[in-house]
Amino acid sequence: MSSPSTPERGRPARIDSARTVDTALRLLDEAGLDALTMRGLADALGVQAGALYRYFATKHDLLTAMAERMLEGAAGPGAAAAPPDSATAPTATWDSRVAGLARALRTALLAHRDGARVYAGTHSTGPNTLGFSEAVLAVLRDAGFDDADATRALLTLVNFTVGHTLEEQATLPEGPASGADTDAKTEPLRRGVAAAGLPHLTAALPTLTSTDFSAHFEFGLELLLQGLRTRHRG
Repeated sequence: MSSPSTPERGRPARIDSARTVDTALRLLDEAGLDALTMRGLADALGVQAGALYRYFATKHDLLTAMAERMLEGAAGPGAAAAPPDSATAPTATWDSRVAGLARALRTALLAHRDGARVYAGTHSTGPNTLGFSEAVLAVLRDAGFDDADATRALLTLVNFTVGHTLEEQATLPEGPASGADTDAKTEPLRRGVAAAGLPHLTAALPTLTSTDFSAHFEFGLELLLQGLRTRHRG
């Protein structure tokens, strides 16, 4: 019996864009973005590398399609990793809804190894990516922000979320680390700060070396929202 990625003898493998993206995401989760190649993807699909170019002219096109798939459901009412009474309730305040969408984006990127790296620099025009932007803009414009402010707020929200998640996944590429692993990674920083005699960084080390990235994210998100609230009142 042939495997799902191996064609039967004498019969060419049948692929399409959806199966190609599914397989690419599986390979991404297994080995990370640096190991994802068009040749390796073709091998996993049981086809020649040239067959992929029927659907994706370049690797960047493939990454764009992967990013689009990752955002599936991110703008939906049940997607946000936020309390149900904030992001999903029809009567929720505009800022809690924006926060819920930001959390949903982070959750979508964290669902895949190197998800933020895949997403960064892609500009999909697919329904998931455009739908997410539309959802954020709708909340902000309905709240009274003018078009320019709403658009810049969207860009700031996305850039913060993607950048934060990028750093999180670079620090913990395979998920949460043990205490021993974290101590080993942060020891050079601790030694450097101690050797330099930097009192402010010494005081900051417990938070600076914390891998509670959800707490870090929520703090930054709240700062962003405070700025938007101030502008909204003005």
